[in-house]
Amino acid sequence: MSKRALRFDKPLAILITLLVTVGLVVFASAMFGPLARGATNVSSIASKHLILGVGAGLVALLLASFVNYRTWRRFAPHIFILSLIATALVFVPLLGFEHGGGRRWIAIANLTFQPSEALKIATVIMAAAYFSAVRPYMEQIRYGLGGLLVILAAPTALLILQPDLGTLGVIVLSTLSIFLAAGARFRDLAIVVLTGVIMITLLASVMPHVRDRVTTFLDPSHAPQGEGYQIRQSLIAIGSGGFTGRGFGQSVQKFTYLPEPMGDSIFAIAGEEFGFIGGVSIVGLFLAFALRSLAIASRAADSFGGLLAIGIASYLSIEAFINIASMLGLAPLTGIPLTFISQGGSAMLVSLFSAGVLLNISKYAR
Repeated sequence: MSKRALRFDKPLAILITLLVTVGLVVFASAMFGPLARGATNVSSIASKHLILGVGAGLVALLLASFVNYRTWRRFAPHIFILSLIATALVFVPLLGFEHGGGRRWIAIANLTFQPSEALKIATVIMAAAYFSAVRPYMEQIRYGLGGLLVILAAPTALLILQPDLGTLGVIVLSTLSIFLAAGARFRDLAIVVLTGVIMITLLASVMPHVRDRVTTFLDPSHAPQGEGYQIRQSLIAIGSGGFTGRGFGQSVQKFTYLPEPMGDSIFAIAGEEFGFIGGVSIVGLFLAFALRSLAIASRAADSFGGLLAIGIASYLSIEAFINIASMLGLAPLTGIPLTFISQGGSAMLVSLFSAGVLLNISKYAR
């Protein structure tokens, strides 16, 4: 095996390993909460997370780390279109199904998959391929802002219809990070921000659940047994952990009141069991992952590799920090999973695949 084939960025590989390991430890503790409540689907959720998510995800990471990242540039439009088609399949009767107020999953035989997870990395690849090609023409509005709007148009429409505004936010922010790194003008960024504010206002006015989440974020005491229930229970869990935590497996909230202890509330379990020290350590791991990924982007062999690394670093880090911020009451609840930690076979699979692409970019870094 050549030296280049082994020349992955070791600090990044260590950080990914630590995040996945921490995720398995916290997930193992969190799953006992639903079990104690009498949930009957815990074993299927756990097996899906471990087999499809972690197991298949690690295989995908290894494969992606050995596939030259430039391959994704050649097939970027095909990957993007296929991911859009897969995301649209959730609206097909008997194939897509609704859960938790959103129509976001497709079921084939006994296997369920959330195609919007694949849409995240597909949009990042498409944006990196496009903006690396038109970088010399970014000052022209039709190539810069026009290209951005064309890329985001279809994902925005599909995810609003589902609705899955958390995933849409991650896609928009990670694509914007690529747009900014490619040399976007201040004028274009101002237009995008203004458009975003208008869209959020319109969505809040026509979608009651969006309005409720914004209201709860601004006033956490609002509807303590309704929309504000989850954030109140999350804050109680994190606060009761103190500085050092109750200890592994000793969370009280996962057995009683905390909703989705294996899902988007899993950071609250970590905060209760491992305290301030554990919570800060998890935040530190994600921050180190983001900074190391951006360092790799700055040394990428070409423009496409740099933009792709920025997009992947942004998408994986943004969804983690949004999840953590929502559990701390610093952002509205979105239902976004905690990267590498929360339950979800498709989310874990795609996240590890994306990390593998990032490792491959590091092989060719200057």
